[in-house]
Amino acid sequence: MWYIYVAQSLKDGYFYTGISEDPNKRLGQHNSGMTRSTKSRRPFKLVYQEECENRIKAREKEKYFKSGIGREFLKQKTRPHNSMAE
Repeated sequence: MWYIYVAQSLKDGYFYTGISEDPNKRLGQHNSGMTRSTKSRRPFKLVYQEECENRIKAREKEKYFKSGIGREFLKQKTRPHNSMAE
C-alpha cells in the first residue's frame, strides 16, 4: 500500500507533500536531515496522510495536492478547528 502524506515544518509552517509506503518512517528521514530539500526546515510533524491503492495513484494524488485546488483542499484538512466560544 502507498500513501500520500503532508508534513508541516514546526520551524516555519512550510508544507511538504510526498508519497511513501511508510509515512512515519519517511517523516523520521525528514526529521533526521536525510532529505536535502527539507533539511533546513526541520523538525516536521505529519498533518495528513491518505492511503492509495498503488504508487501510480499516490503519484497522481501528489500532483493534485501540489496544484492550486489541491493546496486549498489541504488547507481545509490541516487547519486547526476554532472553538465556537469566541
